[in-house]
Parts: sequence; C-alpha cells; structure tokens
Amino acid sequence: MSRRHKAFTAAVSVWLFASGGLCLPVAGREVSLTLWPQKVPSEMGSWSLLPPEASLVDGDAAPLYEKAVKALPDKTADEQIREWLTMPIDQLPIEQVEQALTQRMESLKCVARAVKCRQCNWPQWDAATELANLAEYRRLAFAIRLWARLEIAGDGYEGAVLALQTAFGMARQLGQASTVVQAMTATAMGHVTCREVEEFIQRQGAPNLYLSLATLPRPFVDIEEAIDSETKAVSSQVRLLKKRFENQWREGHEAERAVVKRFDSGLAALQCVEAIRSYAASHGGQLPGTLGDITEVSVPKNPTNGEPFHYAQTGATAMLESFLPPGGEERERIRYEISVKR
Repeated sequence: MSRRHKAFTAAVSVWLFASGGLCLPVAGREVSLTLWPQKVPSEMGSWSLLPPEASLVDGDAAPLYEKAVKALPDKTADEQIREWLTMPIDQLPIEQVEQALTQRMESLKCVARAVKCRQCNWPQWDAATELANLAEYRRLAFAIRLWARLEIAGDGYEGAVLALQTAFGMARQLGQASTVVQAMTATAMGHVTCREVEEFIQRQGAPNLYLSLATLPRPFVDIEEAIDSETKAVSSQVRLLKKRFENQWREGHEAERAVVKRFDSGLAALQCVEAIRSYAASHGGQLPGTLGDITEVSVPKNPTNGEPFHYAQTGATAMLESFLPPGGEERERIRYEISVKR
C-alpha cells in the first residue's frame, strides 16, 4: 500500500469516527437517585476527582500506558466485566470481581502511576499512521470502573475516590492527545465514569463531591486543540481529500463539540445533585422547591446553553434535567429523578 493510499485510509477513518461511525455512544439517560443528605465540606480535602497537585511527579505518562496495555490479560473475561458494570452495585459477586481485578492489577498500577505524571507525551500522529491501543484504553477504562464499583459496594470511599481519580485522570490525559478520535474516546471514558459517581453519591455516609466536581476543568476535554492538530496533520498530506470532504468534516467537528459539551453538562448536573444533597442536609431532609432556594453554594448552569438546569419538585421527589437543543433527540438529555433518605 502506497503512503498516499495509507494517508487516504487513515484520514477517512478519522472522518468516520468524527461523524459518528466509530464513536463510543455518549447519550443521555434517565436515572433514579436516592440520596442521603450530606453537606458540602468547607474544603475538598482528600476527595479530589483528579490526582491532587501535591501528588504529581515529573515524568512522562505515555510509557506507563504502554506498559498497562501490555500487561492486560486476554479478552476472555471482558464480556463478563461489561455485564458487571451494568449490574446493581449491591449484587456484584465480590469474590469474582476481586479475582478479575487481581488479574489486571499490574495494568491498574501502571495507570494509577501514569495519571500522577505531569507530562503525557503521546506520539505525534500523522495521516499515514494508524492510532494505536484505543481498544486497549477502553479495556483499561472498564477495569478501572469495576475497581471503583468494588470499592463503592464495600463503602470504601477513599479507595473509590482513588479509582475515580484514576479514571478521570486517564480521560484527561488521553484528551490531551493530538487527534479527535482520542478526544472522543476520552470524553466517552469520562462520561461513563460519571455513572460510578452516581453510585458513589447514593451511599450512606458518602462525602459530598460538590467541590470535587466544581474543580474539574471545563471543558474537560479540549476538543478545539484536537481538531486543530488533526486538521493540520491531514491537510499536510491529503489536501485533495480534505477539499472533497470539507463539509462533512465541518459537520463532524460540530458533532464532536456537542459531545464534549454534553459531557461537561453531565458533570455540572452531578454538581447540582450534590448541591441538592447539601440543601437536604441543612433542611431536615427536604428537597428545595427551586434551585434558587439553594444559597449555601452556587448552583452551576448548564454549559450547553448557559441557563439553569430544568428542575421541578413534586412532593417527595424532584426532577433535574438538562436542556434539549432545538432539533435535539431525547437520547441527548440528562434526567435525574431525585428522592432523599431521612
């Protein structure tokens, strides 16, 4: 295969991913949350959702991700792990989960070290090369989520936060790579990690993560940097291809920007939930009548439109949901049905 043919194939693959053909699903969901009231702490303390600055070390994370990938066992148990990730957390077969994680311990250790590196020097991509290890990074993300669920099931909050730090840290570093495909994979990883945050905040005695969510970077993934870097790489080698698919490329980039905003919206929605949980702790387990009733902390707005989240309280439950843009699909919406334990 000629270099130009390779470049054409690689660029088309990137475009297909950008337009949704290969993208991991990042869709809205309806979730029932039963919360135990818990006030926002005066300071974040040890509950950061990214490795704290004091824990960071000089070094390059990329070689550690390579080691993590190489240390993964075969894919025999992957389907079982995905099933466990959809199972009610209190029904996890603890011994089997522990065994699966033990088999992936070396990989988990490598990623936990990687996310504490100040640098992550991903290989520079060009249009004549294929991206490496994306499937393996997803497998790593599944294992980290399972680790978080195991800790949450045992009310091991410090261990759960360490797992969440590792998941969000890996997504953050992958999102700093030079292609849209990697940025979209990072966004999907962050999005599904939010599901474990949902599990965490429903546990009795779980610390309130409002400050932890508030200090996560926004946007979490810099899609503009990835778009710019990838466009330059493709343009330098396949100008004719870029011209031919310019409109589709532009549409793909708009779709990617929307995916990143939906993830940021998901983080903000969880921050709202934690503000509600804090209000309940200060008001005898009561839900606020409106988000404006919450005065102890600032309630974030929805990044997709800069407006407050939709909120309605009816008796013992409340509905919190994101804005649906004109022409948008219901699958893009985040909707939480919230009740409070007393």
